[in-house]
Amino acid sequence: MEMVMGDEKQRVALVTGGSRGIGRAIAERLLEDGMRVVICGRNAPDELPRGHDATAEFEVCDVRSAEAVQSMVDRIFQRHGRLDLVVNNAGGSPEADAASASPRFSERILALNLLAPLHVAQAANRIMQAQEDGGNIVNIASVSGARPSPGTAVYGAAKAGLLSLTESLAMEWGPKVRVNAIIVGLVATDAAADHYGGEAGMKRIDAMLPLGRMARGPDIAGVVSFLASPDAAYVSGARIAAHGGGERPIFLSLAQTD
Repeated sequence: MEMVMGDEKQRVALVTGGSRGIGRAIAERLLEDGMRVVICGRNAPDELPRGHDATAEFEVCDVRSAEAVQSMVDRIFQRHGRLDLVVNNAGGSPEADAASASPRFSERILALNLLAPLHVAQAANRIMQAQEDGGNIVNIASVSGARPSPGTAVYGAAKAGLLSLTESLAMEWGPKVRVNAIIVGLVATDAAADHYGGEAGMKRIDAMLPLGRMARGPDIAGVVSFLASPDAAYVSGARIAAHGGGERPIFLSLAQTD
């Protein structure tokens, strides 16, 4: 296959699920950092992320399909001749009672939140291992994988698996490829008000957190930018918590007396 080469010094990043929410903020930050950025998803966004006089590229891909992922990564390599950073951001889950969740539902949640990051990481690793400068993989994990996740039990289990996978891949793929995870806490997104009980509920959650507010997309994007930078050259297999100091234990409220 003929390979189209661009500026060989400009780093190339792939952000899965990069069209909205945290993923879009990450894509915009990486563009500002001077990287070429490719985002992917099942449907093209109305407007692509922009930054630093550059626009992200879009690839149609269902990351739950290993074959689709490999084809996408091959296309990116053909266009740019390199792949320096992968951010496994695509994920999520609707609420479901673990007692009655269907096998198909559970399999799809596991596929999106655990197997898909593995598919993407494997495809990227094949390229990164052959590059002089190696590469960098960042997995967007969740506090749901580090504490009980009632209502989204399968999602929490998948994110816990992603944390374990991060550490194992860091050991297997070093020294060429660094692999890290960001444990993302509660995030104020466009849909957060409905999920957290409206504006009043969001204010109560903000007050519970030591830093006084839920995360915003740029908060997580900044951590990704650090992990992709030379300053993080010796950081691999790490779990970096971006959760505003953590959720206040419920027993502290229950134990309070008038």
